[in-house]
Amino acid sequence: MKDIAGLFGSMVFNNTVMQARLPEDIYKALKKTMSQGTHLELDIANVVANAMKDWAIEKGATHFTHWFQPMTGITAEKHDSFICPTKDGKILMEFSGKVLVRGEPDASSFPSGGLRATFEARGYTVWDITSYAFIKNGTLCIPTAFCSYGGEALDKKTPLLRSMESINIQALRVLRLFGNTSASQVISNVGPEQEYFLIDKEMYLKRPDLIYTGRTLFGAKPPKGQELEDHYFGALKPRVSAFMKELEEELWKLGVFAKTKHNEVAPGQHELAPIFTTTNISTDHNQLTMELMKSIADKHGMVCLLHEKPFEGVNGSGKHNNWSIGTDSGINLLEPGETPSENAQFLLFLTAVIKAVDDYQDLLRVCAASAGNDHRLGANEAPPAIVSMFLGDDLTEVLEAVGSGGNYKDRKKNQMKIGVSVLPHFPKDTTDRNRTSPFAFTGNKFEFRMLGSAFSVAGPNIILNTAVAEVLRQFADTLENSKDFKKDLAALIKKSYSEHKRIVFNGNNYSDEWVKEAAKRGLSNLKTTVDALPAFISEKSINLFTTQNVFSKAELHSRYEILLEGYSKTLNIEALTMIDMVKREIIPACIAWQNDLTKLLERKKTLAKYNSSLEEYLLERTSQLSAELLKELDTLNNALLKAKKEKDVLAIARKYNKDVFGSMTALRHSVDELETLVAKKYWPFPSYAKILHSVI
Repeated sequence: MKDIAGLFGSMVFNNTVMQARLPEDIYKALKKTMSQGTHLELDIANVVANAMKDWAIEKGATHFTHWFQPMTGITAEKHDSFICPTKDGKILMEFSGKVLVRGEPDASSFPSGGLRATFEARGYTVWDITSYAFIKNGTLCIPTAFCSYGGEALDKKTPLLRSMESINIQALRVLRLFGNTSASQVISNVGPEQEYFLIDKEMYLKRPDLIYTGRTLFGAKPPKGQELEDHYFGALKPRVSAFMKELEEELWKLGVFAKTKHNEVAPGQHELAPIFTTTNISTDHNQLTMELMKSIADKHGMVCLLHEKPFEGVNGSGKHNNWSIGTDSGINLLEPGETPSENAQFLLFLTAVIKAVDDYQDLLRVCAASAGNDHRLGANEAPPAIVSMFLGDDLTEVLEAVGSGGNYKDRKKNQMKIGVSVLPHFPKDTTDRNRTSPFAFTGNKFEFRMLGSAFSVAGPNIILNTAVAEVLRQFADTLENSKDFKKDLAALIKKSYSEHKRIVFNGNNYSDEWVKEAAKRGLSNLKTTVDALPAFISEKSINLFTTQNVFSKAELHSRYEILLEGYSKTLNIEALTMIDMVKREIIPACIAWQNDLTKLLERKKTLAKYNSSLEEYLLERTSQLSAELLKELDTLNNALLKAKKEKDVLAIARKYNKDVFGSMTALRHSVDELETLVAKKYWPFPSYAKILHSVI
């Protein structure tokens, strides 16, 4: 039996390793930099780099890389060896503090959204000292931020770190008002649940759409999908179990808190959930998790699909972002607590989150926007595009009593007057969980369920941290000038909840009635990515991010452009893939099928006693649909040409959303019906039935 405790973090240059390998004064200086953000002197960096290098070489590493997260949605790395030539033609193994702290990868081919000109190739990676270095595939990986020559953020880590600092500053201001002088830091924490599909590699290699786009662009509904719900929490198949076992062990080596694994609802779908950790580290860990899922699946003869909707007609894959905030001493600020001061503090932080989600609901929709996730949001496995909050009946009743100034009757039938300091004992699970809610309170944290499975969790947490920080700033500004803290605190909680309770909804988010009710409440319903993205660069959003020093105006516009371009490019690739599949393989298959049907009919006509009505129907319907393919291909090609003639990124995206995607949908309908008519031996691609049940 493996020593899991010994295995965990064995490939991480973590606190234990640093304490053992660094001189005491160097270790203390490094820890001070990590906790307080003080400047790291070069002589200290040199000692750390040398110790890091020696440790990595002992672990079998030969190279190092600055591991960063550009705006491509995946990680990037450029590998350099530790070798350094000597005068006698031999080598030394060297790694300096200067190289540890800063790198200079070519930035010219990474998305910048206009932050730099094409000829301005220089970019910098800067060591993120708060995230431990680790060894992956024989390479020492140093987590870094990535910025342009002019200092603008070109990655997802830099604004995430800024947002964490922002919520830290504002939350500490609020805590000081409650007399908390011991907390030196407020930290946002995240635990992202990761859904994914596993399919057989042989099936994958026979589907150009899966290879090029990550999802099936065609596919008739299989006889058995997820109707029986027999896959959910079912026994793991041997290949899946072996994959999960290796995945867990590799994640544990890297210090990833992989905790839970199980089958999800759709056939071939699974989930991995970690334990909470600091948002920055959790983001790094989730990127590693997705990368390892793909590489380890390949070793087991499978392919891991992280697309939000790889198969039509069955559940897509999401990523549930469980978010909370707490102090460095371990106090969860979203835990109701049992003392009067904790109660009042909890209510203030809770109403801050409610106000933040209501004020910036459009931004939360933006961070869940992509071409892939548009297929998933609003279906019966994901929340709708309307952002709302679930609090549960008990907590909602408490807040309603606060808002009205009335009484609250708890489950134990005790009548209590709600003031600033009295909250009935509130156990974590006083009500059922609402799986339809986009943003649900689950006892001492919030679960944001709109994200697609391939998303970086940096995006939603940048927005959550920043929006809550801004509201806490407003609260602190008000209360710091208060002459009667308790009275003004009660008034602030009451006012904030009363003004923003429209965002709270504890019912069925899938119902048509909720769509109508949400409209009455004035909540946004941004159904597609193209509808949602303009909110990212609204005056309100720019004011939020610049006030909190998370994004500059230029950085916001760059990301807006990148997201819109990414949307259009995704649909362009999908459309071209559909055209190629239809022209090169589906039409020839239909012709071959019709040719053999025609020959059979001719033979039957010579024998009058045989009825040929079945063959005639199949030939006629296949011929009709084949003819429709030509028209639909022409319509799709024209839509692509018109979209490319537009010059503004938003106008281009709108063309792709309305015309290109509409043409793709029509083409798919014809092809999917053809698949049900054409004999199996003629059809060029594995069916849904084969793919979804391919891992046995």
